[in-house]
Amino acid sequence: MSLRAEAAPAATSIRRFSRAERWVHRTTALLTGVCVVTAAFLYVPELAQLVGRRELVVRVHEWAGLALPVPVLAGLASRAFRADLGHLNRFGPHDRRWLRAALRRDRRRESRPAGKFNAGQKIYAAWIAGATLVMLGTGLLMWFTHLTPIAWRTSATFVHDWLALTIGVVLAGHIGMALGDPEARRGMRTGSVSREWAQREHPLWRG
Repeated sequence: MSLRAEAAPAATSIRRFSRAERWVHRTTALLTGVCVVTAAFLYVPELAQLVGRRELVVRVHEWAGLALPVPVLAGLASRAFRADLGHLNRFGPHDRRWLRAALRRDRRRESRPAGKFNAGQKIYAAWIAGATLVMLGTGLLMWFTHLTPIAWRTSATFVHDWLALTIGVVLAGHIGMALGDPEARRGMRTGSVSREWAQREHPLWRG
């Protein structure tokens, strides 16, 4: 009897993320958080006044930025992580339908079909990956000042600063979406989600 009782909850859950995928997400989130917080202390005057060792903050910001791609590169050793990158990289007719519904603010579930990841998540993943590479490239140009002409460094600083602001806004939206979906957070925290949630939010996903 107790074995059946223990098996019942498992039947209502579905595996969404492996341990490696959760590690990649958490480590990337931590490094991104360090970059955002240190950038705020470097560029916001009210916060800059609170820092006594600006040079240390600069170094922490630089090394956190350099380390940002490392979790993703390490995650490539995981088959599950590579499979999810494949899901994120494929855009099908159902994704276009999802986007049209989002643009029309049509919140009906049947109007927003999704596989393991919906169209919004795919666009976010592609955008943040590209933005990270641009931030890394412009950051390196700003760091190694003796290797490039001043015009390059000036342009890199402009792109780096404004893209950083854009990333902050997009990340705030990402966090807000996560706060509004406890089951999605549970999936990233524990690796599993309820089967009911999966069927409702990602009906085309065959987990």
